[in-house]
Amino acid sequence: MEKPPVQFLAHDGMKGLPFSEAVRVGDMLYLSGQLGIDKSRKLVSGGIGPETRQTLENIKAALERHGSSLDHVVKATVMMADMKEWPEMNKVYVTYFPNHLPARSAFGATALALGARVEIECIAVVK
Repeated sequence: MEKPPVQFLAHDGMKGLPFSEAVRVGDMLYLSGQLGIDKSRKLVSGGIGPETRQTLENIKAALERHGSSLDHVVKATVMMADMKEWPEMNKVYVTYFPNHLPARSAFGATALALGARVEIECIAVVK
């Protein structure tokens, strides 16, 4: 059976959320913004560093669930509650892309969901 041209992808832990975890169009995967939340949907403590690390771990897991990986990310968008935290966020961010750095945009936001310090979304090629 042929896959539909657009696939709206989720997983069991997303029940009740008003969006898809990712949308696949051909060989491209568009991942929804991820926060630094744990399995209980609570923000991890410790500030921007631990939140960024958890956010990127969540991205890594979502990409792998849907046939991609961090090595296949071509574009990332970073939203931050306070741009003054950029150096700390970036210090963690670059460790997740040791083989290449995706194209990236970043901007400050007045507020993020759940009081998060950072939210990251990305576009990746499916393996």
